[in-house]
Amino acid sequence: MKLTPPPLNHYNWFLIKPKLTGALVFLLSCIILSLIVSQQYQIARKAKNDVMHATLQAIHKSIDQSLKDYYVDALTLSLSINDSGIPENFETVGKQILDTNPNIDAVQLVPNGIIKYTYPAKGNEAAKGFDILNNKRTRIEALRAIETRKMYFAGPFELTQGGLGILGRLAIYKNNQFWGFSAILIRLNTLLDKPEIEKINSSKYHFQFSKINPITQKEVFFLESKEKFDLENSVTSIIPDGDWKLYLIDKRPNELIFPFVIRALLSLFLAALIGFLTTSFFKKPAELEILLQKQSDKLLKNEIKFKSIFDQAAVGITYVDSNTGKFSEVNKRFCELTGYTFEESKEMDFKSITHPDDIETSLFYIKKLYNDEIREFTMEKRYISKYGKTIWVNITVSSLWKTGETPSNHIVIIEDITKRKKTDQIIIDSQKRIESLINTVDGIVWECDAKTLEFNFISKKVEAILGYTSEEWINTPNFWINHIFHEDKGFTTKYCQEQTARKLNHDFEYRMVAKDGSIVWLRDIVNVIIENGEAKSLRGIMIDVTKTKEIEKELNNSFNLVSEQNKRLLNFSYIVSHNLRSHTSNISSIVDLIDSAESEEEKEEMIQLLKSVSDSLNETMLNLNEIVNIQTNIDLVTQDLNLKQYLDNTLTILSDQIELKGVTVVSSIDHNIEVNYNPAYLESILYNLISNAIRYSHHERHPVINIDCFIENDKTILQISDNGIGIDLDKNGKKIFGMYKKFSTHKDSRGIGLFITKNQIDAMGGSITVESEPNLGTTFKVFIS
Repeated sequence: MKLTPPPLNHYNWFLIKPKLTGALVFLLSCIILSLIVSQQYQIARKAKNDVMHATLQAIHKSIDQSLKDYYVDALTLSLSINDSGIPENFETVGKQILDTNPNIDAVQLVPNGIIKYTYPAKGNEAAKGFDILNNKRTRIEALRAIETRKMYFAGPFELTQGGLGILGRLAIYKNNQFWGFSAILIRLNTLLDKPEIEKINSSKYHFQFSKINPITQKEVFFLESKEKFDLENSVTSIIPDGDWKLYLIDKRPNELIFPFVIRALLSLFLAALIGFLTTSFFKKPAELEILLQKQSDKLLKNEIKFKSIFDQAAVGITYVDSNTGKFSEVNKRFCELTGYTFEESKEMDFKSITHPDDIETSLFYIKKLYNDEIREFTMEKRYISKYGKTIWVNITVSSLWKTGETPSNHIVIIEDITKRKKTDQIIIDSQKRIESLINTVDGIVWECDAKTLEFNFISKKVEAILGYTSEEWINTPNFWINHIFHEDKGFTTKYCQEQTARKLNHDFEYRMVAKDGSIVWLRDIVNVIIENGEAKSLRGIMIDVTKTKEIEKELNNSFNLVSEQNKRLLNFSYIVSHNLRSHTSNISSIVDLIDSAESEEEKEEMIQLLKSVSDSLNETMLNLNEIVNIQTNIDLVTQDLNLKQYLDNTLTILSDQIELKGVTVVSSIDHNIEVNYNPAYLESILYNLISNAIRYSHHERHPVINIDCFIENDKTILQISDNGIGIDLDKNGKKIFGMYKKFSTHKDSRGIGLFITKNQIDAMGGSITVESEPNLGTTFKVFIS
């Protein structure tokens, strides 16, 4: 066996012609870098396409779920038909369906294809008696529901009440005979009112909804668009229950070209730089020759040692001619492994003993080795022994020529891994069966260490519920703890650790932050695994209970809203009965006096008094109307407002009063502070509080009003303080925000401003407090939620 490399040729062309070498390196670099840029472009294109597919599939899934709900409603409606084919309690069942599913506009029963029963009847009179099986427009899609014996959604089509609608028909059979249809009417915009569609980035993508017209056989698009799009730059999905086609169209199909043109230019520059550096490097042939000579001497010194290792090694070793692929030398272990003798092996090449399915991969890596793209590689492959037995081996192949030289020989080290592969396959098959069973469970199955709470297994269902992959979860320490919603983290970890320490199984609920940032409620059912008297691990299943929690929250909110409205109604009725009764009593008394007046002067005096009471009644009605507007305005429009700007506007409005009384206003509110509030309410609150501070200033001292805004317990607080006459809170504290409650003898005091301000703040979900002492001043704090 000869391992000594050939002596150095002092006239190697790459040393003599450095410019040519640099040019070749430049060309090779250009090819490699262009392939890299091209591959990156294809990866980016595929990634973009995958995102579009995922988005469209989410929309498809959401629409498909809605259609399944409509199918349940249609099936419920069909159950109202008795065995004689007569609907019972149609109105009641129809009302229940519309009450439980507000997305449905109407329901129908269509015996023998003729619309006979419709709920609600009002607004759908024109449909009654319509024969859908004898109408060219409706017959084709109605027959489709009969043929498939499944619910089929006809349309979209124009509704008489305006807009596009979809009619889902379910064929009904009684005693194996066709009875008619159960039908559900839904508006198209209701079907497409999905968060998945709203989340689409309209600057990048356009969503479209189409169907083949059953009469004209032409594709019809139902969503209006001012722009024209190329459907070739789109992904599609078919919803068979209505033969609809969903499109997600790429508005910017060429956005990736420019960045990759820049990369291509940079690659060209880099290739030129590499070529230049290569040329510069090979200008020093003497230094390179010395280095190669040293390496050659080192190989010569180790030749004997290598031969001993080669012959006695416990693994197979072969010396292969890189040009022909034939074995130049083989060791004893290789012969034992393949069954061939030394002489037989030297007449063979590596392809003759390689399994046919592995030849292509082997040639791929050998080619990269020949092209100096790699210096060595490792792979697992199969050999066919002399006796036809398949042997799994792990080979490590290293080139024995210098970089830049013509390929000559390479060495292959072969390790028998047949037993390991068989064992691995048994384990893999077993794991696949277990994981297949686990992934069918409608929940996240998991296992973690009882002490560290680090997970060693989690089922793939986690991706569907929380968006994280199993690999992300397992490979990140403390992943579970780090992704618990911050308000639940302390309770959750403490409860889990306490129950585990007590070796008790536990069942609890908490929130986690999903990959998309949403909050998901989970019910976690945990089993504590005991080994040798200690809690070794935890196993459990996480069940998504978000929808249940949302329903509970909606019920609580509805209850609180009704309770609050009842309180306001009682308060309002008291105000109306108290204040209006006083005015009506005065009017009645004055009318009686007018009737009994003995002179015109006395009547005129009574009439003037009646006008005064009427004006007072009108002012009371205006105040009550303003309160009603505040308390019934549920959906207030809010926006981000600059607090400093609104304060300045209020001070401008009150500038005459400020100047008249010589008031000093000290404000520390920064011009960058913004609050999310209703504009009209913010103006009213600022005006009422500041005007009160001016109105009730102390006549014996210079009036000063301090206005500040700060954060306390994550809430924005607006504070307005004055040094005025103050309020006796011990006496008037409980009624300070009541209607028509006055705490001074000031002639302009109406007792309505603070009542309106309190109602406006409550309507915005905030609160107001007051601190005051007589003759010292008053401080109001407005808590902005």
